[in-house]
Amino acid sequence: MKKFFLTALLGASLIANSSFAMTKPVKLVDQGSFFAGGTVIQSDGNYNPTDPKDFSGQTLHGDHAYVFYQIPVKAKKYPLVFLHGSGQSGKTWETTPDGRDGFQNIFLERGYATYIIDQPRRGRAGRSTLPENISARPDDQLWYYNFRIGIYPDVYDGVNFPRDKSSADQFLRQMTPNTGAFNQKIIADAMVAVFEKSGEGILITHSAGGGPGWETAIRSDKVKAVISLEPGTFPFPEGEVPPAEETTSPFPARGQSVSRADFLKLIKIPIVVYFGDNIPSGDKPVANWGQDNWRVRLNLALKWAQVAKKYGGDVEIVYLPDIGITGSTHFMMSDLNNLEIADVIETWLKSKKLI
Repeated sequence: MKKFFLTALLGASLIANSSFAMTKPVKLVDQGSFFAGGTVIQSDGNYNPTDPKDFSGQTLHGDHAYVFYQIPVKAKKYPLVFLHGSGQSGKTWETTPDGRDGFQNIFLERGYATYIIDQPRRGRAGRSTLPENISARPDDQLWYYNFRIGIYPDVYDGVNFPRDKSSADQFLRQMTPNTGAFNQKIIADAMVAVFEKSGEGILITHSAGGGPGWETAIRSDKVKAVISLEPGTFPFPEGEVPPAEETTSPFPARGQSVSRADFLKLIKIPIVVYFGDNIPSGDKPVANWGQDNWRVRLNLALKWAQVAKKYGGDVEIVYLPDIGITGSTHFMMSDLNNLEIADVIETWLKSKKLI
């Protein structure tokens, strides 16, 4: 690792200006980026350097993760490794749509090394080894609805999402397509390679990043804890996967089957899962499919926790309204009260002696 110092210097006038995200100076011992994991494929034939239209014998490096990291001076014990969800990139964790600190800055300012991932076949890791038909389908309102912000352009009452048009515009521009089919194993392969470079750390996942995150924690002993924000699925021991609940959502919540040995590897580390509000309770579907999509996932989480605790797992499901935090969308890391969410996460880390 390079031994040099970088200082992010912000004058008082800049700190006071809300258009600047970082709220205090941070001295870094290192900063950089790298690719992790991936594979190489090669076409048939022999490479002909004289013919630029002949791709015979040429190689393609793809299916890797992109990682941007920052390490502050006197960093805390474990770095935080952030894996985004569906339709997203590492931007999820960066500056919020309305220009405030995102989790990347918040935790960096608190002394944590941060590793921000673009998963394979997404964002800055877009080189896929399989072709993908990338459409230009207008679907902004679908995402807005499913992420429990509101019914576009309106916002649900009490939701901690900024009301100005500029913030909504910035949020919707975060969406980015898959450049190859979503493949949990390929993402987990890359994430295991990330931890080989980052060393022991805490994995923080969001939404569809949850599935690859569980697999990463099973396969890498360098994952010392998992913090998952509204994951889309959960692993269960073989023979104990619950049936999928009926839902009005076009995206049913299904558990994943893993071996009992792998399940026990996962639950031996501390795990906490957070859910926001505007999620209906109970086992009956509701007409609002964007909310019902998370009702069945919260129910699946509670079933998973019961199984994990039966096997002695150190797991916790936190429904944020139960602890007095309301208004959270699916993107709690960038909501107006994301500092409050960060405080809750840090309190949990301290309770598990992970700081």
